[in-house]
Amino acid sequence: MRQRLTPLQYEVTQNEGTEPPFDNAYWDEKRDGIYVDIVSGEPLFSSTDKYRSGTGWPSFTKPLVPENIVETSDYKLILPRTEVRSRHGDSHLGHVFDDGPQPTGLRYCMNSAALRFIPLEALKQEGYGEFIPLFRNPSPKGAPPTE
Repeated sequence: MRQRLTPLQYEVTQNEGTEPPFDNAYWDEKRDGIYVDIVSGEPLFSSTDKYRSGTGWPSFTKPLVPENIVETSDYKLILPRTEVRSRHGDSHLGHVFDDGPQPTGLRYCMNSAALRFIPLEALKQEGYGEFIPLFRNPSPKGAPPTE
């Protein structure tokens, strides 16, 4: 696996590292598409749930496939946090906080280095065609703005 990942991707996913804010691939990604685990390819988040958190990391209100997310307690800092990992790849993705917008009130603050973005136009050819219908309907009124 080390050969497939960049040093930063390996550090983030395997050693629970964190990439710099505002200096990562997806903090300001605006295209429609989904985000998958860089290690396993399991679908994790959608641009339909992405919003501008102001943190410099891609942030989402909810997972695309909740079954692909594992949340565990993280005591590495003074205050406990909730770590987010991928179920099948066991990759460290980031953390979830309870300061996000409605409707969930959650902020899934993810590391771009743990993710691979698949734009809408590539979903079918990449094997994620089942998610295309997510983008056929416009976002409901009041949906948080995307970054």
